[in-house]
Formats: sequence, structure tokens, C-alpha cells
Amino acid sequence: MASIRKRLIVVGDRLLLKPEKGEERTKAGLYLPATVQSGEEVQGGRVVEVGPGLPVPHVPDYEEPWKKPPQEPRYVPLQAKVGDYALFLKKAAVEITFEKERYLIVPNSAVLALVREEIEIDGSLGDLRDLEGLDTEED
Repeated sequence: MASIRKRLIVVGDRLLLKPEKGEERTKAGLYLPATVQSGEEVQGGRVVEVGPGLPVPHVPDYEEPWKKPPQEPRYVPLQAKVGDYALFLKKAAVEITFEKERYLIVPNSAVLALVREEIEIDGSLGDLRDLEGLDTEED
């Protein structure tokens, strides 16, 4: 028997975030001042999905007008990656429920800062998501 699987696709320059409950200290270790918490202007959350980015229009090549323009769209990629922790302006976020889970869709322009977990190996930084099966010790 076939089953239908739903998939949420983020479009454009938007991020899909799993919101963090309002606390004095975020899970990423950032402390939010009381003014930010009481006004609830800034919120944090983990990036679950990232849109393709800002679309770039095709610029025709006038030197060779007989060439067909490329059919595939081109995008300027976003700086955020899946797994990053994002601080964003709450008023720009749109709350949705998908598969009984609460998410926020946030435009890239509303993101204030990103926290990315990296590991230093032999003097060079690497993204933790690129390392599989690595045992890490937490202090």
C-alpha cells in the first residue's frame, strides 16, 4: 500500500526555524537582556530548513543574441545553514504548524545573528555537521 509523505519546501530567501521558548539564556549560550525578553522583539531558534536564496535575474548576452538563455534559475545563497542557531526579529516571523509541530518562517533580512558550532582540528576550523562519528567531550 502506498503512503503519502508530505515535505515542507522553503522558498526564496526564507528560513524555517524551530522556535526556542523564551528564556533568559538561549540554548546556544547567548544571554538576552531583560529589555529584549520583556518586549519580545528578539527570539531565537534552530534552523531546520533554508530556502534557495535570492533569485538573480538573467542578464542577456548581447554579443551573441542567438544563444538561448539558461532555463534553470540562479540564486545568491543564504548565509544560514541547517543546524545553525538564529537570533531574529520576532515581528517579521510567521508562525505555522506542520505535521503537529510548531515552526516559524523568517525572512533572511530579519536574522540578526547566527551561531554555528565549529570544531578546531590541527589549527583549522571545521563545521561540526561535516564530521560524522567524531566523539566530542563537553565541559
